[in-house]
Amino acid sequence: MKSLYTFLLIMLIYPLEGREDQTGQMASQQLNLMPMPAELTPGEGRFPLGEDFTIRVSGPASDRAYGGATRMLRRLSGRTGLFFSQDFIGPEDTSSSAPLELKWSRVGQVELGENESYTLAVAADHITLSAETDIGILRGLETLLQLLVAGREGYHFPAFRIEDTPRFAWRGLLIDVCRHFMPVDVIKRNLDGMAAVKLNVLHWHLSENQGFRVESKTYPKLHQLGSDGFYYTQEQIKDVLAYADARGIRVMPEFDMPGHATSWLVGYPELGSAPGPYTIERKFGIFDPTMDPTRETTYTFLDAFFKEMSDLFPDRYMHIGGDEVEGSQWEANADIHAFMRKHQLSDNEALQSYFNQRILKILTKYDRKLIGWDEIFHPSMPTNIVIHSWRGQKALGEAASQGYQGILSNGYYIDLIQPTDFHYLNDPIPPGSELTSEAQANILGGEATMWAEFITPETIDSRIWPRLAAIAERLWSPIDVRDVGDMYRRLDVISFQLEELGLMHEKNYPMMLRRLTNNTDIEPLKVLVDVIEPVKYYNRPMQREYTSYSPMTRTVDAARPDAKVARNFRRLVDEYLNERKERPATGRRFLGFGRKGRSEHADEMITWLELWQANHARLKVTIDQSPVLDEIETLSADLASCATIGLEALKYLEEGKKASPRWVEGKRNVIKAARKPRGQAELMVTPAIDALVQAAGGVLPE
Repeated sequence: MKSLYTFLLIMLIYPLEGREDQTGQMASQQLNLMPMPAELTPGEGRFPLGEDFTIRVSGPASDRAYGGATRMLRRLSGRTGLFFSQDFIGPEDTSSSAPLELKWSRVGQVELGENESYTLAVAADHITLSAETDIGILRGLETLLQLLVAGREGYHFPAFRIEDTPRFAWRGLLIDVCRHFMPVDVIKRNLDGMAAVKLNVLHWHLSENQGFRVESKTYPKLHQLGSDGFYYTQEQIKDVLAYADARGIRVMPEFDMPGHATSWLVGYPELGSAPGPYTIERKFGIFDPTMDPTRETTYTFLDAFFKEMSDLFPDRYMHIGGDEVEGSQWEANADIHAFMRKHQLSDNEALQSYFNQRILKILTKYDRKLIGWDEIFHPSMPTNIVIHSWRGQKALGEAASQGYQGILSNGYYIDLIQPTDFHYLNDPIPPGSELTSEAQANILGGEATMWAEFITPETIDSRIWPRLAAIAERLWSPIDVRDVGDMYRRLDVISFQLEELGLMHEKNYPMMLRRLTNNTDIEPLKVLVDVIEPVKYYNRPMQREYTSYSPMTRTVDAARPDAKVARNFRRLVDEYLNERKERPATGRRFLGFGRKGRSEHADEMITWLELWQANHARLKVTIDQSPVLDEIETLSADLASCATIGLEALKYLEEGKKASPRWVEGKRNVIKAARKPRGQAELMVTPAIDALVQAAGGVLPE
């Protein structure tokens, strides 16, 4: 519990922004670190930042460290407007007068298990960042940037000693570039964001029913016929790999097989379990086309392919997917049935395990480790593979207990639009886990997954950020760093800082609203969209059929996961109702907005409710001029109706009166109807207003 103790100690030392400390100086703001380091020890004083700030380096030649220091200096200059004298940091920067010293012992390898720990010591007159590897230096530089504080007297770093090391060695993000293609600049800006929050694996999903996204010189029809022309050349791949390596991030490719394989078969139908021809799939889901695991020519093909990809991608791990093999082509093929009988393969799972074992031999020959989704877990498979679990902690724990290494993605599917706190409290090894220490050691970490059915280069950042930063903390920080409220506080700051890296999760929001309003006043639409979210889980394709070319420019696409305004209103209502449990009803006359005699919570709720109540009339003018908004007109009207109900409920509560059961039932029915999604989006303030109505009827939350 040491990390929790030091965290609480810091909150005591730096409790509130702008509070005077015992020396008469202004105490620092609360720390805005994410991920929270393993150990923090407050020091005395602060390091003032001025234009004389310079960096010195001490360690073996490392372009990675020099580049990281240069980028850090430019970002620091951009935040502060200070004109630093240094431009590019290099091996010649060894001046003993430079106040920031970077010290590393060796050049690290961008591979699983490399040392990423660091020690950061900030004193009043100097800063020292030391690490065993240059990768540790990169991680420490991100922490130093997050320590920066602004105040009346300028910028400074508060004095601290930080000893930091990650909890899990595998901390990743999967980006699917197949269902919707993502250009190189999208990948690079997200690599920058990953580095900022200390993630270290980009899982690049490169083949799928909807597209094959990497140039193959061995089998050129893969990209020529299977990509619609949207693919990465091998030179582009190498460029991204170098970009990631410079940030201490591994890049693991995924080539899905034997299912999810349509794009393979467009150019090479002989790989399939049924005769062609095949065409690229435009819809989303699970489809029939599957590789034939009974033909030797299949393995001859894949041997040559994996040799080429192993030469291109240096990471030792090669992901083969292996999920959701539909099986109908196998069941309809007499030759496959005969093969299964001959080799005593009892079912499709056994046949897939046979396929996986053959692929394992190929990858082993090229010094690669096989990793795949839960479905590759089979009693016949050796334990030198890695299980990537989308099924959950139980499945992952069972594999780990049997000696398999694994990583968790269940609970980190950020494409499902779940709230940040859900992901944040999801853990590869939950508190109180009954797994043995040996089994826990087999759990390498986790990955967030950004599947691409409903994203484009314009919207992908808003689906990844800022929630990914909270997942990054779960995978880096000690297990007892779990304060949801403080996580959200810090996340707001980190989200803002991520914009300096070119991420567009905030920037593209008003742009999309301008398009939706036909370049008229966006404020009424923003009021609505601030409190709606896209439908969750797998409900979006169930409500409307989509293809690869469906528009992703509607209100649902502008709406963001975990809508902050709605979340804060729900918190406000929770706090207000919890207060009421601890005090009697006021018994006073309902006072209009801005009057004395009412709690701050009530005042703030009334401000929001009155805004929403009046907003529909304003938005209706915009909707009449922009037909694309027709689908959310009733959603806007329902927000106004629910706001009116909320104001009525508050009046009952503030006057100390109890609403009749008939009134409660009628209003709850209106709220229930308002919860129905429109345009694949849903109102996120209805639960809070429903709670107010129930409280007005005398039922407070437990």
